[in-house]
Amino acid sequence: MATSYIPLLIILGVSVVNAVGMAVASHVLNPSRPTPQKAMPYESGMIPLGDTRARFSIKFYMVAISFIVFDLEAIFLIPWAVRMRELGWGPFVAVFLFVVVLAVGLAYEWKKGGLEWD
Repeated sequence: MATSYIPLLIILGVSVVNAVGMAVASHVLNPSRPTPQKAMPYESGMIPLGDTRARFSIKFYMVAISFIVFDLEAIFLIPWAVRMRELGWGPFVAVFLFVVVLAVGLAYEWKKGGLEWD
């Protein structure tokens, strides 16, 4: 029984040696030349201006939530649509209620102006 774990332990050992070796090699071979320019914060190719704790518009969060909701909708609906004829009426009613809940959420978001891009 213990002999069946020997190949696994060999692979684990080789992986650990490889990871440590690459970390040590990059530290030894990489010349470290810190400069004030390199030590500056870098954000999207621009020098950051203002406070880093600035408030974001609620639009960022609305877009993120919308993406998550409708991405999950696709994840749940595609497998159901593939096997729809084999499943019967019970799952059909469940998916119908799921889509109704999502439609209510979409109507709420539309009413609150989450879909306006100005």
